[in-house]
Amino acid sequence: MEDDVEMAAADNRAAVEMDEMKKRLKEMEDESAALLEMQAKVEKEMGSVQDPAAAAATQANREEVDGRSVFVGNVDYSCTPEEVQQHFQACGTVNRVTIRTNKFGQPKGYAYVEFLEAEAVQEALLLNESELHGRQIKVSAKRTNVPGMKQFRARRPNPYMGFRGQTPFMPAPYFYSPYGYGKVPRARAPMRYSPYF
Repeated sequence: MEDDVEMAAADNRAAVEMDEMKKRLKEMEDESAALLEMQAKVEKEMGSVQDPAAAAATQANREEVDGRSVFVGNVDYSCTPEEVQQHFQACGTVNRVTIRTNKFGQPKGYAYVEFLEAEAVQEALLLNESELHGRQIKVSAKRTNVPGMKQFRARRPNPYMGFRGQTPFMPAPYFYSPYGYGKVPRARAPMRYSPYF
């Protein structure tokens, strides 16, 4: 009889522990679902997660906008977007003018002009080598960057820096005489005699 009581008590404890485990598991699943929902919300706000169809649509939209835009080089540093817009107003309706700046807010010397019509790009290309703020500007059609297609640019050797190759410096090996008499001395340049010594 005592065995039955102990067995029933053990079963009762096991059932209570099982219920507690199920309760904890349910809480963890709810917390995990809440975290996944929060993460999806943040990624949606940040725009970091895109399905392939949306990425293709974004790329197609970017190509369409770049087809209506021109690159303007050699822009004067004191030139404002309004002045660039006035310069290209005769070509068509200007949608946006972007003058690129460095991290300190100073202009880099080039701009992008986006038009509402694609035909305006051909008119804008005729303004190549025209003057804006006393500088001859370069106008070309804007190209679309393809992600991951950056070409490797090899560095040119600097004659003032000395040779800095890819391999570490390794001294030349010693040559041993085939007759067993020790190292063979390298040929040395003849010493020039100085009148001061």
